[in-house]
Amino acid sequence: MRSDLPAALGRLRDDLHAVRLGLVLPGAEEARRTKDDLVGQVDDYLLPRLAQMDAPALIVVGGSTGAGKSTLLNSLVGSVVSPAGVLRPTTRAPVLAFHPDDLEWFEGARILPGLPRASGGGQPGALQLAPTEGLPQGLALLDSPDIDSVLAENRALAGQLLAAADGWLFVTTAARYADAVPWGFLRAARDRGTALSLVLNRVPEDAGREVPAHLRRMLADEGLPEADVLVIPETPLADGLLPAPALAPARAWLDDLAADAQARAALVRRTLRGALASLPARAALVEAAAVQQLSAAAELRAEADAAYAAAGREVEAALRSGSLLRGEVLARWHEVVGTGDVMRALESRAGWARDRLKSLLTGKPAADDELREAVEDRVEAVVRAAAERGAERTARAWRDRAAGQALLDGTTGLDRASAELEAGAEEEVRAWQGVVFDLVREEGGSKRATARLASLGVNGAGLTVMLAVFAQTGGLTGAEVVVAGGTSAVAQKVLEAIFGDQAVRTLAAQAREDLFARVDRLLREDAARFDVLLDGAVPEAESFARLHEAVEAIRRAA
Repeated sequence: MRSDLPAALGRLRDDLHAVRLGLVLPGAEEARRTKDDLVGQVDDYLLPRLAQMDAPALIVVGGSTGAGKSTLLNSLVGSVVSPAGVLRPTTRAPVLAFHPDDLEWFEGARILPGLPRASGGGQPGALQLAPTEGLPQGLALLDSPDIDSVLAENRALAGQLLAAADGWLFVTTAARYADAVPWGFLRAARDRGTALSLVLNRVPEDAGREVPAHLRRMLADEGLPEADVLVIPETPLADGLLPAPALAPARAWLDDLAADAQARAALVRRTLRGALASLPARAALVEAAAVQQLSAAAELRAEADAAYAAAGREVEAALRSGSLLRGEVLARWHEVVGTGDVMRALESRAGWARDRLKSLLTGKPAADDELREAVEDRVEAVVRAAAERGAERTARAWRDRAAGQALLDGTTGLDRASAELEAGAEEEVRAWQGVVFDLVREEGGSKRATARLASLGVNGAGLTVMLAVFAQTGGLTGAEVVVAGGTSAVAQKVLEAIFGDQAVRTLAAQAREDLFARVDRLLREDAARFDVLLDGAVPEAESFARLHEAVEAIRRAA
């Protein structure tokens, strides 16, 4: 094993941890479990074991509820170090039995660094240290919670402890050896390369051959033909412990390890090599799931992009069609430009001054102010309506996919335009109007244009430019066409009189381009709500690339 292996393992752990697999997709749940198992095994077993190869061999005693794990451990050490029932759902405390001279190995964070240490019991979630002369130096037994506990935290802790082991002493019974849950853990031991021995407990006399033979066939079928099967017959306990004759197979297994340091070292190396060899294939499963997540996320993003792109086209069509000249805008437009007063105002400022004086005396806004507000309201309404449809189409498309539906569950309002869009639309339209007025001021810089612009005013000319952006008759009907067409011609004449033919086209094009850019930004910001959901669920492309590099580094270093 290369000296850079620990660093490569650390990178793999960090890169696995960074990969998010949040979309509901086939195989995603299995990949998430594999990812968590890998991270836990690197932290709780591989790095600690590589750092201290001479540390005692750790054998985890695991199994289902009521299988007799604690009784077996107590019987092997010859005293009650793990009281029967201590690991029922009322507590999550695992018990670690070891020779007193090995205490230094287990007081610190060498194994299971996330678990606090305790002595004498009574601290849920802590690793209960139980020194005993009943075990030799160099060998420790860890009694874990039930793998099928009714408490999720117990099941999770059992899995964590098993992942931290040099070997498993897995306890099952003649009545429950074929249950599904234990076999899930046994397959995990196979996939991780963990050394495994099984204790078949409470075997009735009349099943002493049939049941063990069937269990061995099942092990062979699952790729575990070399696993030891230690058979303990059904027998009464003596002072809470198994009598010596019944315990003999497990005692012989323990004595062999106790007497032979080389055998313990071989067990450690076997599990270590198996765990390292299993990493690339298991990490590849996570990689494949990450690719699937990225692909599914790209499809969901495409749905949102298409929906909001359609919304943008709707806004652009509405702005170009002249449909904004309906209703209030059309009426205000006609008052400001369509009466012909503006043309006369180009020759004399009397009309403009009269309108302003009337406005001051009556408190009623001037016609150009009313037109400005009407334009603002209509543009905002068009943008909001398009954003509503974009959000609705995106939500509908996402709900047609399991991954999208799961993301939308628990959220509210995503099928409507956001509240921020309404405020943003108001701000952007006002800013656009300000830009148009600035363009008019810049264009009116010449002496001739300045004089004529003074007759109409920057506001009047600016509003005329705004309306020139919309003043095409598409989308209008009947009398509206006549009025809008007439006012469009007047607007063109007004602007040409002030700025000239080419300048008018330039002003309208600049104003239109600026407005479309603002609309596009508003819609993209509204669509970003969907991106946020995806960003929180799927891996970043960079994190996936780093994971792939980390897996390759493990292949080279192992």
